[in-house]
Amino acid sequence: MSTIRQVQVTFDCAEPERLARFWCEVLGYVAPPPPEEFATWDDFNRSQSPEDRDSWFACSDPSGVGPRLYFQRVPEGKVVKNRVHLDVRAGTGLVGEERLATLEAECVRLVQLGAARVRVLLADGDNESCIVMQDIEGNEFCLD
Repeated sequence: MSTIRQVQVTFDCAEPERLARFWCEVLGYVAPPPPEEFATWDDFNRSQSPEDRDSWFACSDPSGVGPRLYFQRVPEGKVVKNRVHLDVRAGTGLVGEERLATLEAECVRLVQLGAARVRVLLADGDNESCIVMQDIEGNEFCLD
């Protein structure tokens, strides 16, 4: 039996390209080039039927280390808390005041991109605390 070594994280959303480009900015990910026969993503979308137009978008870690993110349009809106969420690891390797300052600075940057700060979860020791946030479509994620 082989071991699976790659994973893709899929988001249901209203505006796939908009949400994908938000996450590109958050994570330093990149959008793929349009399919070979198209000069731009707009050209590709215009070639699609109206119901398929703008129905998906993806982005990936340019280093190839992180998972690919796939965004698919769904008709229903988000109703309840996510069962799965991303942890954005901005404070890895830092401790104490330096870690908290780094998290706060990153929180400010993400809010400027359109994210919302929800609350701070304090755990025993500064190294386990995180800032709960929401992306531009209300999906929760943790900044830790």
